[in-house]
This record gives sequence, C-alpha cells and structure tokens, in this order.
Amino acid sequence: MNLAHVGIVMGSDSDLPVMAQAASFLERFQIPYEVRILSAHRSPDAALEYARSAAGRGLKVLIAGAGGAAHLAGVLAAVTTLPVIGVPIKTAALGGVDSLYAMVQMPKGIPVATVAIDGAANAAILAAQILAVHDQQLKARLAAYKEELAREVAARDAKLAQLGIEGYLREGKK
Repeated sequence: MNLAHVGIVMGSDSDLPVMAQAASFLERFQIPYEVRILSAHRSPDAALEYARSAAGRGLKVLIAGAGGAAHLAGVLAAVTTLPVIGVPIKTAALGGVDSLYAMVQMPKGIPVATVAIDGAANAAILAAQILAVHDQQLKARLAAYKEELAREVAARDAKLAQLGIEGYLREGKK
C-alpha cells in the first residue's frame, strides 16, 4: 500500500518548477505525496493506468499540472472517482489561458477543480482542505496557517500606518 495521500502529476518535466510549489506546501502540512511525469498525449496508457490505480494505492486527491492543450487533469478525472485539481501552466504562446480553458471547460460529469495559472500552491492547499474533512490534526495545521496569513497582513497594515505610502514603497514589503 502506498503511503502517499496526494498524487502530483505533470505533463512534462518543464512543469516541475511550478508543481514543486505543491510539493512544498504538502510537506509543510505533513501530507505524504508522490510525484510523476505522465502525459495525456505522449504516454496516455501510463496516465490512464496511474489514475485507475490511484485510489487502490491509497491516494485520496490528485493534482495535475499541464500547459497548452492541458488535457492531463481531464484524462485523469475521466477514469477515477478521486478529486482532481488542475493546475494550468503558463505557456509562451497564450500565457496559460489556453491551459486554463482546457481545464475549466470539462464536460458535465467529469469535474476538474481548477486553480489559477501556475497556482500549484493553492492546489496543495485545496488538497489539504479536502483531506482535512476527516483529519482533525490536519484541520488544526490549516487553521494555524490561515492565522499566520492574517498576522502577516496585520503586520503589513501596521507597517503602512507607521511609514505611510511613500515610506512603505521606498522600504518595500520587507
């Protein structure tokens, strides 16, 4: 039995810098994961087999990143009952809008939850929130993370109040 709870899949190794953000957040939340390079177009049999066997191997959520035609998330979602979160990867030709449209325009019955272009960190947070429905310790780690975000905003607000607009811009968001 696989110990991973989340599968991170990407269509190409060129997607790794973006998808590594998902891995980083999953590590932060202490969620075991696995990472694969599988293409909906260049290795469709392997991609289908991965998705079909994912639940049986203990995975609970899949995160799929791809650029361009970006069919990977939809292909995975077509053959699994696990939640699939798509990460559209920015492309040189259309800036990732092509990838985004490919993921959000899934037909009825084959949903892919889709985050922002290059939004792998949010994909990991969404995966954590899905898993936290049945994991109180993970839910507590997520709550602490959200409190940390609120403290960071409060600190920036206080700094702005202290320095004023010009001082804040001059000093940067250090």
